[in-house]
Amino acid sequence: MTLLHLTPSDLERRGAPHTAREIAQQPAVWQTVQTLVASRRAELDTFLAPLLTAPAARIVLTGAGSSAFIGQCLTPALVQALADRPGVRVEAIATTDIVSNPQQCLTPGVPTLLVSFARSGNSPESLAAVALADQVVGRECRHLAVTCAAEGKLATELSSRLDALVLQLPDETHDRAFAMTSSFTGMLLAAAWAFQLPLPGADVLGRAAQHLLETETDRLQSLSDSAFERIVVLGSNGLQGLAREAALKILELTDGQVVALADSPLGFRHGPKTILNDRTLVLMLLSADPYTARYDLDLLRELRREQRGRVISLGARAPDGAGASPTSPASPVLPAAPDDDVLLALPHDTPDLGLAPVSLVFAQCLALLASLRLGITPDNPSASGTVTRVVSGVTIHPFDRPHA
Repeated sequence: MTLLHLTPSDLERRGAPHTAREIAQQPAVWQTVQTLVASRRAELDTFLAPLLTAPAARIVLTGAGSSAFIGQCLTPALVQALADRPGVRVEAIATTDIVSNPQQCLTPGVPTLLVSFARSGNSPESLAAVALADQVVGRECRHLAVTCAAEGKLATELSSRLDALVLQLPDETHDRAFAMTSSFTGMLLAAAWAFQLPLPGADVLGRAAQHLLETETDRLQSLSDSAFERIVVLGSNGLQGLAREAALKILELTDGQVVALADSPLGFRHGPKTILNDRTLVLMLLSADPYTARYDLDLLRELRREQRGRVISLGARAPDGAGASPTSPASPVLPAAPDDDVLLALPHDTPDLGLAPVSLVFAQCLALLASLRLGITPDNPSASGTVTRVVSGVTIHPFDRPHA
């Protein structure tokens, strides 16, 4: 396998074979995941129906780190899909918040579906969040676990329960490298298809990702060679969750040597913009929503006008028309920057949730190249052992409040 002009021997020598393979395999993995979800359609529908038709219920999307960002990517699309069921409330709450503040995050007696995302299923917070949900919510709590490790504690503990369903993804999604890549996009798409959210099929998404892998190598290498010292990833709505994941990939794979920040385009002006200097790279994830895209484009024009760092846009529509709507003229054409606008090979009407996995492939590749440029081994980037593949050092303290 060759990725980004890197041969298998190059990748092995530089400590990147797993990371590279797991990035490159995503188009194929997505097809496998879609087939898996389709094969369990009847089981999923039976499990989800009572909660989705309840007069009042909560869906809590949870995980830690990258897995928490999956919920943030999904929440806006799921809220919109359930707009005709106002009694169903959808929230993304990290397991790290549930564990430290269970009574603020969980409501006794309210029908609740805890959707847990976990690569290994062995993180202390993942297991504790399930136990706390059972304790605080009581018998009205149900669990949907989307996980990549069949032998993980989350999967094994929930698989025999009548109030739980485990959506076990194929083994190839269980990334062996430190950073989550195919596990992230695999779980994201599995949940999207499980809830039947509108987005292109795996064939369309996979072709777009493969096209990116085959055509964007030179641009990605040029960006890496620019030796940026800071990166800002900006996205609105569900793409803000994706921005957080993209920024985390850069931070993780460069072992913290590249400062990474994520925000929304509107939020960025309120202080975080001070991070910009001439060694900053900005990735702007353009929303597919015409109204939201106007705010994205306002900041994109502003940043390019100010010329403090390089600004790259990613979207399914060219930036000069992304802010148009049926009742208003198109936004003014941006300053010419053909090398700085990445046009994803997706239908123009692809929703933000569909843009997310393909856009993330670009960021993953950039993170890999930045890691290699710094002489870091991407498969195990933390030289000091400060962070580990499965988090360690967490003590789960007993929660002695009354049960629901």
